[in-house]
Amino acid sequence: MPRTHPRPRSHRRRHRPLATAAAAVLAVTGIAFLPGEDAEAATARQAEKLDRGLVSVHTGTGNLVSWRWLGTDPDSVSFNVYRAGTKVNSAPVTGSTNYFHAGAPAHADYTVRAVVNGAEQADSPHALQFRTGYKDVPLTPPAGGSTPDGVAYTYEANDASVGDLDGDGVLEFVLKWQPTNAKDNSQSGYTGNTIVDAVRLDGTRMWRIDLGRNIRSGAHYTQFQVYDYDGDGKAEVALKTADGTKDGRGTVIGNSAADHRNSSGYILSGPEYLTMFNGQTGAAMGTVDYVPARGTVSSWGDSYGNRVDRFLAGTAYLDGARPSLIMARGYYTRSVIAAWDWRDGRFTRRWTFDTNSSTNTGKGYDGQGNHQLSVADVDGDGRDEIVYGAMTVDDNGAGLWTTKNGHGDAMHVGDLDPSRAGLEEFKVSEDSSKPSSWMADARTGTILWSTPANGDNGRGVSGDIWAGSAGAESWSSAESGIRNPKGTVVGSRKPSSTNFLSWWDGDTTRELLDGTRIDKYGTSGDTRLLTGAGVHSNNSTKATPSLSGDLLGDWREEVVWPTSDNRALRIYATPYETGTRITTLLHDTMYRTGLAWQNTAYNQPPHPSFFLGDRMATAPRPVITTP
Repeated sequence: MPRTHPRPRSHRRRHRPLATAAAAVLAVTGIAFLPGEDAEAATARQAEKLDRGLVSVHTGTGNLVSWRWLGTDPDSVSFNVYRAGTKVNSAPVTGSTNYFHAGAPAHADYTVRAVVNGAEQADSPHALQFRTGYKDVPLTPPAGGSTPDGVAYTYEANDASVGDLDGDGVLEFVLKWQPTNAKDNSQSGYTGNTIVDAVRLDGTRMWRIDLGRNIRSGAHYTQFQVYDYDGDGKAEVALKTADGTKDGRGTVIGNSAADHRNSSGYILSGPEYLTMFNGQTGAAMGTVDYVPARGTVSSWGDSYGNRVDRFLAGTAYLDGARPSLIMARGYYTRSVIAAWDWRDGRFTRRWTFDTNSSTNTGKGYDGQGNHQLSVADVDGDGRDEIVYGAMTVDDNGAGLWTTKNGHGDAMHVGDLDPSRAGLEEFKVSEDSSKPSSWMADARTGTILWSTPANGDNGRGVSGDIWAGSAGAESWSSAESGIRNPKGTVVGSRKPSSTNFLSWWDGDTTRELLDGTRIDKYGTSGDTRLLTGAGVHSNNSTKATPSLSGDLLGDWREEVVWPTSDNRALRIYATPYETGTRITTLLHDTMYRTGLAWQNTAYNQPPHPSFFLGDRMATAPRPVITTP
């Protein structure tokens, strides 16, 4: 008999629970294996060695204290909560990883202690206090300037990512500063330099990288990846660079005097590089030529510099165990994806996928890219694929499938239909002759359902936002109603936004995140759960946060916006108690790589490798190893 919520094929090897005492002991040390009927071990994936991420969020009646259930914890772990050394819970916390301490003041100081096999472990680091519902991370904006044609600009805090840059188990922010004259590729004109900072949670700036005059500033030019690629326990930062880029120690890459900008502000000549920066110091550790080279500008779709400089980036476990860097160029016509390993202090190119190569020409891979990508093990072999829009590239760099439905502005990849095995992709299309929206089997590209052509469908979302229908709901800007995973319209009223998602309140359905607010979907109207105070969203009409995801505390998601004066990143954490216990999503590598690629072009929210929603099956435990 089929299960109500069968576990997707792509998870069965990597997410079977630890079932023996020996496995639990190994898990505590950061080593995990999966006992099976034939004792076959699954490949453990490299992940971050994190602390508890303990937070205390003050409400009018007390403090919600929450923490991470790590992927290296045993299944049976429980927790005790301490305030200033005194235990406040009457019995160990087992069914969740949060505790509401009624009547406590905002300044109360908390730690948490894990209990393993009846033995209480050491104190966690002290809780990060959200005394007014949010926590500010102070920033220092770069000085403004003026362009060669005399246009003045200042700086705004834009997209951010996270990584443990110094190996202490605490995540730091990597923030992109964008000048106020940043441009879309279709717009001519000079821009200021793009600046990238690393910032600790207390506001200490670790380093600042200036990408220089030869990297144009805008949503499509600088996609940055923050991840521990060499497994030393400290995240690196990968960036496209050029002549004049200045690393975090002030060292210049290439020719500092070079100026490759033309009179329209485009940069269509000069060398292009890929650089790996030390996450702790900002020092450039290795630089290679960017792949692919721009070559003839017009070969990418136009001659003035729009489509040639459309870049995407991601991180993928191509060997099933260790992360590789993905850097790409183009999606309207030609698309090229290069996979890189960073090992022993140097780059090695693993493979390059090119729609113009003889093995791909004529097969319908050209023109299938989106304004973002996704990374997932779509075929269940334990290794990740690159979902590039209407096509997917296998872990070995070969084309896996293409729907030939063309370019689009948004897509979602995850276990959107828990009643069928495997992952699904929901995508909207820009081509007015193609289906306006569609859902496909992510393993094969087989279209499961679609809506008729209906012009340029600019936005689409898929996630379980409503408990009234099983599985994820999907909706888009050009179609009426919300659809269930089978494509059937199950609600006539669309949500008030078609943008981001967030697990924010106490249940497992996801909420709507748009601009500077979070709402809960309702069939008669949405309910406001949070309105950000004194903050701004990013990327113009895209109205996205700097970052949103499970950054701290339990499995619910934080949202990070810049303050209106760009002098802080304001982190909001949920004040809602939950009775659901799920391993930190940071240790689900599909979700974690989703956080890494979130800043890519048209930002999209991450999805885990399993169905997380109403009436979900017990969440699987990840199989990971940590440094």
